[in-house]
Amino acid sequence: MRWEGDEQSSNVEDRRGDSGGGGGFGLGGGSLGIGAVVVALLGSWFFGVSPSTILNVLSGGGGSPAQVQQQAPSGPPATDRESQFVRTVLRYTETTWGQIFQANGAKYQPPVLVLYTGRTGTGGCGTGQSAVGPFYCPADRKVYIDLSFFKLMQQRFHVSGEFTQAYVIAHEVGHHVQNLLGISGKVDNARQQLSESQGNALSVRVELQADCFAGVWANHTDETKRIIQDGDVESALAAASAIGDDALQRQARGEVVPDSFTHGTSAQRMRWFKKGLDSGSVEQCNTFEARQL
Repeated sequence: MRWEGDEQSSNVEDRRGDSGGGGGFGLGGGSLGIGAVVVALLGSWFFGVSPSTILNVLSGGGGSPAQVQQQAPSGPPATDRESQFVRTVLRYTETTWGQIFQANGAKYQPPVLVLYTGRTGTGGCGTGQSAVGPFYCPADRKVYIDLSFFKLMQQRFHVSGEFTQAYVIAHEVGHHVQNLLGISGKVDNARQQLSESQGNALSVRVELQADCFAGVWANHTDETKRIIQDGDVESALAAASAIGDDALQRQARGEVVPDSFTHGTSAQRMRWFKKGLDSGSVEQCNTFEARQL
């Protein structure tokens, strides 16, 4: 992936080295066995928002979430390559989504991305822990990433490359876009009326839409910045395949339980990322009306 020398975002809060916050964030509470830890680490890879649903925005509807005051990041930018990469990718997302929102008569409000080590407090989502992987907190509109996750991703699943990491960041920003569109709140409300298995099915559509949004981002950014190099798309698709619910469950449990899927199968994750990448169209990302995922 080509990115060196491009503009970097100032919306990054670097907490690496801080002691972290208190409280609990758990995945349902209780202790986790080894198999469950594998699922928690990579199944929560794109932990994203509390599950959300499609708003009529894609077809001209309305609705908007509550306004949240963003706290400006503090401290000078770090000079290490990893944080410079994150800042550059975040800036790409700001530019792309800013243009898409503007083209539709709206103003994009970028998230703050928090870099942390081990654990950190959030503004409404408990304590973020590296064990759950990158995640987005809709309450404070921040993306949280412990960069050690990318090393784990390479060691355990043999997927690597900077474009793959950019895909992870773009997916989390995709959840922020869902939040701005009011999708997150719509799903939270809908889930209250659904059974657990129905709620899981809705979560799958949320995650696949964020994958599609990541593809839309990649399409637009490559068109203007030519960031994609040989092998980049293949590595991102390999990552999407590695963290499909079916692949994770098969590795952790030796069996697959479709009713418990919350992120989509390997094939579905690859398909929706590729759909966004090939089309560059937000309208193509309406997973909630898709008959086949």
